[in-house]
Amino acid sequence: MEKTAEELAKKQREISIAEFFEKNRHLLGFDNPRRALLTAVKEAVDNSLDACEEARILPEMSVELLQLAETRFRISVEDNGPGIIPKQIPNIFAKLLYGSKFHKLAQSRGQQGIGISATVLYGQLTTGKPASIISKTGAGKKATQMKLKINTQTNSPEIVEEREVEWENKDHGTRIEVELEGSYMKGRQSVDEYLKQTAIINPYATIVYTNPEASQVIFARGTEQLPREAKEIKPHPYGVELGRLMKMLELTKARTLQQFLTEEFVRIGPGTAKEICTNAALLPNTKPAQMSREQTEKLYTGIQKTKIKAPPTDCLSPISQDLLERSLKKEINAEFYAAITRPVFVYRGNPFQVEIGIAYGGEQPKEELVTILRFANKVPLLYQPGACAFTKAVLSTNWKPYGLKQSSGSLPVGPVTVLLHIASVWVPFTSESKEALAHYPEIIKEIKLALQDVGRKLQTYVNKKVRVQAQLERANLFERYIPEVADALHRLTGESKESVTQKLFAMIKKEEIRQQIMSMEQLKGEVEESTKLAEKSEEEDGG
Repeated sequence: MEKTAEELAKKQREISIAEFFEKNRHLLGFDNPRRALLTAVKEAVDNSLDACEEARILPEMSVELLQLAETRFRISVEDNGPGIIPKQIPNIFAKLLYGSKFHKLAQSRGQQGIGISATVLYGQLTTGKPASIISKTGAGKKATQMKLKINTQTNSPEIVEEREVEWENKDHGTRIEVELEGSYMKGRQSVDEYLKQTAIINPYATIVYTNPEASQVIFARGTEQLPREAKEIKPHPYGVELGRLMKMLELTKARTLQQFLTEEFVRIGPGTAKEICTNAALLPNTKPAQMSREQTEKLYTGIQKTKIKAPPTDCLSPISQDLLERSLKKEINAEFYAAITRPVFVYRGNPFQVEIGIAYGGEQPKEELVTILRFANKVPLLYQPGACAFTKAVLSTNWKPYGLKQSSGSLPVGPVTVLLHIASVWVPFTSESKEALAHYPEIIKEIKLALQDVGRKLQTYVNKKVRVQAQLERANLFERYIPEVADALHRLTGESKESVTQKLFAMIKKEEIRQQIMSMEQLKGEVEESTKLAEKSEEEDGG
């Protein structure tokens, strides 16, 4: 029997964002028990670090995993952040797409307002239990404790319980506890590894971690210095697409097109605004709200024709070259460390900054593939390495001039850890779970340039190490025959064997010093020459 359009229309209804993610939780990183446990911890830790940094507080965090049954865990994350006022707690933790960063153009870990509320939703779905949040905003105040659930049909918070409590060991801070189904395993994609890498890329944070085996690890901060605060900027005109430009024209309070351009964008003054209008063949006093689609398209073309300064870079908060080296030394046992923070570059109107660190030698395996640590806005990326632009950049870099083995199309082999970090107001991830960078050629090129910068530092050290080893081998060879030479000279000259032996050792020492001076001069020339050759090779490979 055929159905009418009216009958079919009765079945249509709006889908809540909470309902959507209830059925598609894999999009947010909750696709299997092991990853779900990691994602839950990650979202809570990211929130805590962002809150502390925004309030300019050195982060002190406690992370605890308690195993309640074979596949059930309680995660607890506590921080010393500024706390949250009571009326905001339900929306922050139990409403998806609620937050302060989505429209804010400044570097931050989270943006969509989904992460921590998705953790609460996942715990609710797998255990039926509400999340417990306690927060305190100042010394002498009482803390607010709430137990929350999410109404998935309306994407709104449900307060199961609310009360004031004493929290005497905290002047301010927040603690969240969630029970959920999960699986705890050690290894490269574990909570343990995530927290270790978080400590590396956030050297100003102290993290106390208690795993399900009741074993405690303390990641002590390596510096008392917070990174610079990321300032909010307005959008840059080169980064705005036509549809968004139309929406901005509809919503602006500006009365003229010239006023709209100067007030809604960064790096546009009155002179630049007039030039854009001229290039777009539009009058500066045109009313924005009355502009047609054709006029907006002319404006968009006029923007592209006009030379506009790059956006300011104070919206970024990089780790810095010095702190990257200190972080690697704190967590990785190696013999040589180097780091580079590249100058800011702009892509699609958004500023980016790439940082690379390298740790060589020490206890790292010599015949295995190098270890790659990937980070975006100070957050470790543990999944989807093969789909990531970071990995592609490492693969397409020629590592042989820098002293490492490498087969065609493969990662290099050697006792090396490579740390890669990108800081931006807009990180182009491949999916909502934010685990891999998209393959934009301009971004990959900038990552390769950073790798080549740090690679040349490694090359200098490796060459020096090879030369010193050769000197030691020669010295050891001479020392091996000293007793025989001393005995022969004793019989020829009559001088005591002990005296001859001491003089021969003194001669070897002088020769070693002379050789070291000569080798350093030779090394300087060789490194300069090899650097030129490497740069030439990189240019021929497409740089």
